[in-house]
Amino acid sequence: MFNQLVDILRAHPEIALFGVLALGYAVGQIRFGPIQLGGVCGTLIVALLVGQLDITLADGVKNTFFMLFIFALGYAGGPQFFANLDAKGLRMGLLCLVEVVVVIALVVGASSIFGFDQGTAAGLMAGAATESAVVGTATDAISKLALPAEAIRQLQANVVTAYSITYVFGLIAIVVTTSQVFPLVLRIDLRAEADKLWRSMGGGSDDADTAPATPGIVGRVFEVDAAAGRTVAELMDPFERRAGIERVLRGTQALAITPTLRLEAGDQVLVIGQRSAMVEIGVLLGRESAQTHGFDVVVETAEVVLNQPQWFDRDLGELKTHGPGTPGTLPRLPQNLHVVGVIRDGHAMPLLPDLKLKKRDVLKLHGPAADITKVLPLFGDRVMRSARTNISYMATGILLGVFIGHFSIKLGGIPFSLGTGGGALLTGLAFGWYQAKNPHRLSIPDDALALMKDIGLATFIACVGLASGPQALTLIKKFGIALPLLGVAIAVVPACFSLFIGRKLLKIEAPVLLGAIAGQQCSTPALSAIQNAAGNTTPLLGYTITYAISNVILPLMGPLIVGIVSAMQK
Repeated sequence: MFNQLVDILRAHPEIALFGVLALGYAVGQIRFGPIQLGGVCGTLIVALLVGQLDITLADGVKNTFFMLFIFALGYAGGPQFFANLDAKGLRMGLLCLVEVVVVIALVVGASSIFGFDQGTAAGLMAGAATESAVVGTATDAISKLALPAEAIRQLQANVVTAYSITYVFGLIAIVVTTSQVFPLVLRIDLRAEADKLWRSMGGGSDDADTAPATPGIVGRVFEVDAAAGRTVAELMDPFERRAGIERVLRGTQALAITPTLRLEAGDQVLVIGQRSAMVEIGVLLGRESAQTHGFDVVVETAEVVLNQPQWFDRDLGELKTHGPGTPGTLPRLPQNLHVVGVIRDGHAMPLLPDLKLKKRDVLKLHGPAADITKVLPLFGDRVMRSARTNISYMATGILLGVFIGHFSIKLGGIPFSLGTGGGALLTGLAFGWYQAKNPHRLSIPDDALALMKDIGLATFIACVGLASGPQALTLIKKFGIALPLLGVAIAVVPACFSLFIGRKLLKIEAPVLLGAIAGQQCSTPALSAIQNAAGNTTPLLGYTITYAISNVILPLMGPLIVGIVSAMQK
């Protein structure tokens, strides 16, 4: 029975592929405390086991899905990568430079001491740095070495085997170190420090997960009683744009809303604003009315890409205070316009008054439809949502990336090329940046992009794991415990350097610094653990910058490691 099953899988390897994906992602979802391997690592482990049955797929399948993944990776990260190439981004990006330099030095040193080949060295870097994309770029670079086919297959097998071993230990090490050990090293109470930072940036005493991250915007109709004789400005100014009067009916007549409009007893008033303000407003105005006839105001939520320079590096709080009649250079905004979300590099940022707005941030605006239409051009371009993918745009980007990847130059006598992976990454960056500048032109929806990344990387890893199964045990027997220990060292040592530089030289607040270290390692599990320890989302302020930079730079190091170790062996 078993032999028959193996024969079927060998005859139809696509069955094995989808079986590996199904089992791998199931294994990856198993949680061990704060540790979760994730679908990619789970897929690789299952693929290596199934690969012992000598089941392989055509190289074309592996290469195609890898190009889909690496292009999507660049496309998604392009806008934030270029947006962070400013003074603050480059300052925080110093930590990414530390990550790259220290990791390369450690991998090269370990290769020299233990005699690692190109594949083992690249896998060690990919796993310890917890950056799966390095597996693809390094594997692609190895395929271009002037070696026999069997030697290339062995080296590529060593990449994924070394990656699978060191990734597990590197992930555990960086999660525990950043969330538990580093606060002890700094001699701080991380939760207290994060709360202090939250308050210093204008955050209230409410829990970060409930308010103000998700403010409830509501509309209420009140019948004026206590507020009779007072103007709109007198009533609404104390609320600092948390709420505003949108419509006033006097009898059946709708009055023009101006700051000087004086309310009279019996007026019907529509107020739109944050739920927390409505109780106080009800006390000021009068009883809430169930009569809503004549108040058919349409409200909507719209997303806009911030690309108007006058808003760059402005505090989010300025959107609340800069209303009609406020002097200054910023545009005047309607009273009932509310920012209910700020998305940066795919992450929802904490809605703190002192949050600095950055180029390419996506603002979620809520308010009356007429006001939304007027103010969108003041911020940038409206984000267009569509379920349709521009296949031509995507395929052109990948095609250009493959073409660029075939160019080769010599550095110190060593042939060096980006390979198809590096080329597709660069064109992905460029195409994603262009799309961010022109969001009104539909191209690749976020959901389609996420699917490209997930299915592309998972299928590539499954193909490589299946092909590498028979050779995997050889590497494990050869180096034994050395690889796990090196995985821990190469994950922790760069983080320690960054901790010292970030704290002593750059003077970065502890919660932000720990988030930045998780970002330089491209480790979302580490970020989650740090946020749990901090009790709020302030670590995101550092994570988004270093993650955007490292997510681009680290994959390009795969071919570099292969080239360096190749030169060492001559």
